[in-house]
Amino acid sequence: MDKVVQMVSEKPVVIFSRSSCCMCHTIKTLFSDFGVNPNVHELDEIPRGKDIEQALLRLGCNPSVPAVFIDGNLVGGTNEVMSLHLNRTLIPMLRNAGALWV
Repeated sequence: MDKVVQMVSEKPVVIFSRSSCCMCHTIKTLFSDFGVNPNVHELDEIPRGKDIEQALLRLGCNPSVPAVFIDGNLVGGTNEVMSLHLNRTLIPMLRNAGALWV
């Protein structure tokens, strides 16, 4: 769990993903389209990815990927991110975190 806390503090937006996950790709594309440059951790490509995935599950990420953190706080997965986007609250969150300059 300490490793996850360290990883989510590296940048304003951190996404835990799997390279073969279509919903992960959708979320990464959404942030990219906004001009956000998140720190993306592909759990199937990094050492101890399975351990990190288990820690994400313990934090309440279910499914474990995609898991989006903004300003060090767990936002959630695809449903939560898309809900924030549709409610027009995602962009202000990104601005407040320093992930968007506009």
